[in-house]
Order: sequence, then C-alpha cells, then structure tokens
Amino acid sequence: MNKISSRQLYFFLAAVAPVGKLILLPVTLAHYAANDLLFPAAINFFLQAGVIALVLLLAKNGLSLGELLQKTFGKIGAKIILTIFFAFFFYAALCPLIEQKLFVQSIFYDTLPSVVTFSSFFIFSAYLCAKPLSSYGRIWDILAPVAFVGFVGIIALAAGNMDFGALNPVGAAGIEKITQGAAFTNYWFFDSAILLTLLGKIEYKRGMAWKGPLFYLLGAAAVMLFLAVFYGIFSEIAVRQQFAFAKIGKYSPAVGILGRIDYLFVFALSLVMAFYSALPLQAGIDCLRQAYGSPAGKLLPALASVAVNIIMLVLTVFFDYRFAEVRRFVGEMLFWVFPIFTLLLPALSPLLKLRVRKREVKTS
Repeated sequence: MNKISSRQLYFFLAAVAPVGKLILLPVTLAHYAANDLLFPAAINFFLQAGVIALVLLLAKNGLSLGELLQKTFGKIGAKIILTIFFAFFFYAALCPLIEQKLFVQSIFYDTLPSVVTFSSFFIFSAYLCAKPLSSYGRIWDILAPVAFVGFVGIIALAAGNMDFGALNPVGAAGIEKITQGAAFTNYWFFDSAILLTLLGKIEYKRGMAWKGPLFYLLGAAAVMLFLAVFYGIFSEIAVRQQFAFAKIGKYSPAVGILGRIDYLFVFALSLVMAFYSALPLQAGIDCLRQAYGSPAGKLLPALASVAVNIIMLVLTVFFDYRFAEVRRFVGEMLFWVFPIFTLLLPALSPLLKLRVRKREVKTS
C-alpha cells in the first residue's frame, strides 16, 4: 500500500485543509462575532493543532485506527466504533457539500437546473471514495501549489481595498459572542478526525508530531489573513457577503484593466475545494473498509461509495433552499457532536497506544 509521505501530509495541513474553510465560514463568523471574527477562528485552529499533535504521536507505531481499536476493544468493539465514525463522517460532509453546491450555483451558473450543475460532482466523489485513502497523498502534491497560487492571487487583488481599521475596537463583540462563534463554527474543523483515519497510512518521520501542527498553523494564519481582509473590505455588511473569496478580487483596479482575472484564482481554489469536500465521505468509506476487511472489504467500499454519494446527492437537492435550517441544526442545536469526534476522541487516541502496550506486556 502506498504511504502518505511527510511532505504530502504537510501540504494537506498547510494548503488543502485551510481552503475548505473559505466558502461560508467567514460570513458565519461575522454573524456571531462581527469585527472580532478572528478570535473564534483562532480558538478552533489552536484546538485542532493541539489535537493533531496528539494524533500524530500515534503514527510512529505504524498501526491503523482499526488495528489499534481491535487490539484495545476486540474485533466487535472495533467494528462498532469504526461504523460510528463512518456515520459521523457522513454527517460531517453534509454542510460542506451543500455550501459547495450553493457556491457553484451562485458563482459559475445562472440558468442550469441545480441537479444538473452539481450531480456530476457525486460521480467524481464516488470514484474517489472507491479508492484507498492513501491515494490522496499524490493528489495533495498537486493541489497544494494550486491552492497557494489561488490564495495569493485573491489576496493580491484585494490588497488595495482593505481597511484593517474595521477590526477595531478589539473585543467589542464580548466573550459570549466569541465563544458562540467558536462553538457554532466547529463543524468546519474536522481535520483531526480525518488524520485518525490516516493512521497506518502515514510514512512517519522524526519530528512529525510538532511539525504537523506547525504547518497546520501556517495554513491557519493564511485563513486568518483572509478573514481580516474580508472584514476590512465589507465591514458592517460582511454578514451578507456569502462566498466572499469569489467576490473580494473583483474590486481590484486590475480587473478593470485586464478583465475578470480573479476568476482564474477562484477556479484554482474551487478545484481544491472539490477534493476537500469529498474527503469526509472517503474517510467514512475507509472506516468501513477497516471495520469489515476482506472479502467484504473489496466489495463493500465500492457499493458503499455509490450508495453514500447517491444519498448525499438526494440530501443536497432536498436541502438546497433549506440550508439556513440545516446549518442551525448542525451548527447550533447539535454543535456538541463535532467536539466529541474532532477534539475529545482524537485527543484521547494516544491512550489506545498505552492499552496496546499493556496488552502486549501481559501476553509476553
């Protein structure tokens, strides 16, 4: 099986994962925290970085999540836990996919029916889900430079129109709004849970446990810069600016001279987003692959990838004009689901290693 190299992992953490947070996270943070939107984002990024460090400590022994769970809880326990993780990833993929669909409809199309404009994505997603999760390493090698070019281009076009003074006065939103902003936007931050499914597929290198979080924080700094630019441009009307990364570049004087060159950078970032949006579904299918193994492991992922993407297509069409209700349900009413799977369980994952060692000592 191909391993994900340290370089590919760092590319994912620094360049690919941050791009998935540029569609509706900015406007949602502005809704909760107004000019203090950087603080709830920073809270979530630092929490994720700390948990990622703990998860990467497990990568050293080369065991997959399924193997660790099996050695700790037995075969039946491992299957139950991995199936629960599959359900979580399916749940976690819903909002990102709906917002991706709304973005595509709003920015790239005017007249095509919504089902036609986005259904092809699920064919692409089903193909990715049928592939081993470790195959993403080569994809990240390609996507990271694309993400870098797209992001730098967007920020460069917007540089002349921003006013960082709009972020003052600092702390005006108050601790309650900042805390709400962090809690109710946590469903965009599931990268640590993704890394759990990558255990056993990562080619561990010395220092990865601190380098990984460092690269993740570099990507976080880029998102924070974008949030500052976003609010510096739109200020009080930021709460109404959905899909802001596709809008801030068009106000550049260069667009009046060269035409809509900002679309080149928007297309670049959209390509990265397409792969990132499919990642939770692929992680969920990989959990099934680890849980049920061969011979079912050869057939089940292929069947599950098709079934899951068909179901998700139906859900995205059904909730097309109900996204506000879905977001409130997922992000506010059931916001506590995400900290359990993206913070608590990954943070406790090093205990699996201790349990495995204790069992090995007893058997020897």
